[in-house]
Amino acid sequence: MLFLYAVGFSFAYLDLHAGTGALLLFGAVQMTMLGVAVARGERPPAGEWIGIVAALAGLVVLVAPGLAAPSLRGSVLMLAAGVAWGVYTLRGRGLTNPVGETAGNFLRAAVPALVVGALGFSRAHATTRGVVLAVTSGAITSGLGYVIWYAALRGLTATRAALVQLAVPLIAAVAGVVLIGEHITPRLVAASVLILGGIALALLSRSRKAIS
Repeated sequence: MLFLYAVGFSFAYLDLHAGTGALLLFGAVQMTMLGVAVARGERPPAGEWIGIVAALAGLVVLVAPGLAAPSLRGSVLMLAAGVAWGVYTLRGRGLTNPVGETAGNFLRAAVPALVVGALGFSRAHATTRGVVLAVTSGAITSGLGYVIWYAALRGLTATRAALVQLAVPLIAAVAGVVLIGEHITPRLVAASVLILGGIALALLSRSRKAIS
């Protein structure tokens, strides 16, 4: 699942902007994780469902016909990556050794990744700066992030784990605007409002249920 996520994510971003890709990715993650959670017997309260639906509606706003939806190839790859990440996350719940499990996952994913890399070796281009950034992003920041995420999963239900991740698309979209000069569009604003509002509603609903 880690390999499928990484490959789908990497090739999808050849055709997608940062914010668009993030919304597609995490929309697929939520649908995968929530579907499994319900199938396993989790029953979120009604208010939480409304919040989740509102947040996922942000994805619909972005890709609805007539609103300049992203490329089909990039969308399919990113949605597949999202499903893979959802399964990868669910598989990590309950693990007691996040560091060891993450290291093992990276090593196993590296084997098919090397095969994919070899297929495109003739077109490869590398610079010292690019290699340093790639190693830093993959082996250090991503590896550390995955370890922390696996450690956090032990205290989260599948529904809560899905809900926590719903804030990430907006963070990525804002980073795209701030760091690489992407534009704030009406579709992105509308999608972001739906996502943030949905998260707030879902969290408030869960808090009220816990208090009652």
